[in-house]
Amino acid sequence: MKLYLKTKDFSVSGEPFDLLWDSELDMLVTQPQPEDLGPYYESEDYISHTDSQKSLTDKLYQAIKRKNLQNKIQLIENQIDKSISLLDIGAGTGDFLVKAKSAGFLVEGVEPNAKARELSSKKGVDLKMDLQDFEGKRFQVITLWHVLEHLPRLEEQMKILVSLLEEDGVLVIAVPNFKSFDAKHYGAFWAGYDVPRHLWHFSQTSIAKLFRRQGMEVKSVHPMWFDAFYVSMLSEKYKGNKLYLINAFFVGLWSNLKAIFTKEHSSLSYVLKKSK
Repeated sequence: MKLYLKTKDFSVSGEPFDLLWDSELDMLVTQPQPEDLGPYYESEDYISHTDSQKSLTDKLYQAIKRKNLQNKIQLIENQIDKSISLLDIGAGTGDFLVKAKSAGFLVEGVEPNAKARELSSKKGVDLKMDLQDFEGKRFQVITLWHVLEHLPRLEEQMKILVSLLEEDGVLVIAVPNFKSFDAKHYGAFWAGYDVPRHLWHFSQTSIAKLFRRQGMEVKSVHPMWFDAFYVSMLSEKYKGNKLYLINAFFVGLWSNLKAIFTKEHSSLSYVLKKSK
């Protein structure tokens, strides 16, 4: 693997990291990968594990999250005939599962962060700490919303995912796309890299190849339109731009417009099923 880009952890430690390009899979790998990632999540700014509405960034995040929740449910309902069992991995504070439960799904979830599990429990959704708690169970739908890029021992974890899926089940995975315009525009400042919490950085090619090894195939790919704006906003803040909202809006808009033709959106959702 060769060096693709040098960047750093902008949100917690400030430490430098390299992104190495795996040409066979067309994906980037974060190096070095800390043995203990826990401290890199310990920040009030890491709001995927909170329900904070303190800052403007928090409020925008929560507003976008509410809209995305409905989009996620609709995406899943378009893939299935009826409301069935659903497992969400990396469930955060449980908002997606609360929404899925209200839509008629039988929901379960995994979240390693204790604070996030506590917040989810208060909303009526109890989460497990580890995938091992579901050994022997099968689900019709398994979702990972911006989670795959966080998982150590990637191929081992992918095997477990597939083993938990019903034969006719649906796996839905959303990940940032380093091939997008906003990724190229911001370079080392692109918030979608989020090193070292993001260990892997996927392209459409890498998702297809990695899951083909597990007997899965990509059935459809869907854009996550709001991500271009939110990621651009964070990227502008990392650059120290005081007019970050204005710049982020135009970069996010241009990224989405270009992606209409290139299909390389800031983030993409993949629907996968077992190969027949």
